[in-house]
Amino acid sequence: MRPEHCATRNHIEVWHDRVLPSGPERIGFWTVLRGSLLPVLVWTGVACFTYFVYNPVVTMVLGGLFALSFVAGFGLRRRARHSVRCSAYGALGGVLDKSMAGF
Repeated sequence: MRPEHCATRNHIEVWHDRVLPSGPERIGFWTVLRGSLLPVLVWTGVACFTYFVYNPVVTMVLGGLFALSFVAGFGLRRRARHSVRCSAYGALGGVLDKSMAGF
């Protein structure tokens, strides 16, 4: 994969496509977060709820599952010879996107 095509809309899918540029161009970290705003807010709410209602340990387990999913996504993208930047953005966007599949 050529480096100039790595961090494009084709490789980084986020929750809302309307925040992505119109063509295949590099996108920034804030664009990935802005496109994933709904999943970020939902997971922040879930973390706050579990922290106050159940136990901080439950929140740490959820955070660990999120981190494990991120590391797995990052590793798969690096194995497919994506750049580090593309792997990080794609793993973050992918975890947030796939975690909201049931909603």
